[in-house]
Amino acid sequence: MNSSFKYLPQNERKKIMLICDDIRVHSGVATVARELVLNTAQHFNWVNIAGAINHPEKGKRFDISKDTDANTGLTDASVFLYPVDGYGNPDLIRQLISIEQPDAIMLITDPRYFEWLFQIENEIRKQMPIIYLNIWDDYPAPLYNKAFYESCDALLAISKQTRLINELVLGEKAKNKVIHYVPHGLNHEMYYPIEKENELKELEAFKKQIFGDEEKDFVVFFNSRNIRRKQIPDTMLAFRLFLDTLPKEKADKCAMVMHTEIVSEHGTDLEAVRKVLFPKYPKAIYFSTNKLNNKQLNQLYNIADAQILLTSNEGWGLSLTEAMLAGTVIIANVTGGMQDQMRFEDEYGNWYTPSPKIPSNHTGRYKNHGSWAFPVYPTNRSIQGSPKTPYIWDDRCTAEDAAARISEVYALDRKLRKELGKTGRHWAVNEAGFTGEHMGVRAIHAIDKLFNTWTPREKYELINVNEVKEDTIDHEFVY
Repeated sequence: MNSSFKYLPQNERKKIMLICDDIRVHSGVATVARELVLNTAQHFNWVNIAGAINHPEKGKRFDISKDTDANTGLTDASVFLYPVDGYGNPDLIRQLISIEQPDAIMLITDPRYFEWLFQIENEIRKQMPIIYLNIWDDYPAPLYNKAFYESCDALLAISKQTRLINELVLGEKAKNKVIHYVPHGLNHEMYYPIEKENELKELEAFKKQIFGDEEKDFVVFFNSRNIRRKQIPDTMLAFRLFLDTLPKEKADKCAMVMHTEIVSEHGTDLEAVRKVLFPKYPKAIYFSTNKLNNKQLNQLYNIADAQILLTSNEGWGLSLTEAMLAGTVIIANVTGGMQDQMRFEDEYGNWYTPSPKIPSNHTGRYKNHGSWAFPVYPTNRSIQGSPKTPYIWDDRCTAEDAAARISEVYALDRKLRKELGKTGRHWAVNEAGFTGEHMGVRAIHAIDKLFNTWTPREKYELINVNEVKEDTIDHEFVY
């Protein structure tokens, strides 16, 4: 962690109130938020409004500055934490603003969790700006998010697609916002290829804990929540179809490790799926349900020959980033922020950036990509929705296509797989900047720009209702 980058003494730093998951836990939001705090603590002071469902420590205040110092090499970090149920409420935020006197409020996660905050943005933004580390999974550009985006002063987009969506939805009002690309970054010293002799011995011992005396020559890893959009049954079917292409003795030496809940009301019963799909391969699926520390998770990525994620709507796909940093190749559906991690090239050989004419590569227009990526192109794009999110494309790939990509990885020898994985790590650490340090640098640049240009919100806004125009979506639907 580069604690010297734009270092400011504690009394000269701006204080940011970060409303998101408790940064001490291990959710995806918390992981990213923690990396953000650790990699900017030399430049900003932080107060985390630490959300959880029925938080057992709500009502308390914790000083985690010393822990931050220990993790960053700083001696004067200022990081405090207020556990709350959910993400708080207007009265609580007003109270904490009065106590902490922050210079800005920052939000992370889906905007619907913050409807209550956006309803009081007029009073907040008279005092301080609102920063939103935001994402949106897919098109059509969500005009129903327009009020949320307009309620923010800075939109830090975690994917290239999200940045374009912010600009399309805001239209002319985008010029009055700070909109920057700030992709997720992780600690690349925590996720890395294991090569030292003593660590390799530990890795073999850990592998034996998983598989026992079963000899496994090829391992596919799935690491995500058991929710419907993750397309887990399709992922399992893809693995079954792949096994069916092999002689039985070789199929028996292949395994899929699934680090997820076996049963979830938001997803399905994966044990039931296993029973119906794998009667011929009773030792093909291994469920991992215990909490893993970072070392164990890195070991699993190193045991794996490929990391797979076939989500039909995916804002980023943090397990892909973890796998890439660990030097493991990825098999992924081409949708949302997962595209960023495959480094598709446009017709000029540049890293593809979405445009209104070609807002996504989920149609497979561009086929050149990073050698570490084995993309699965969606064959069906349907518009799904709900009353609060009336329309969004659902990008679905077939299990047959995914199985073909698994076979493609299997056909490579393990040494080549690992070489391709290391190429992905090098790209992620360097050009892409999917590390905590790079995320911190990007965030500091964007937030400093905001503080240097921000003006308080006017007390009121006059709107001529006779000139209100119907919003339209300014991007192609067929491309």
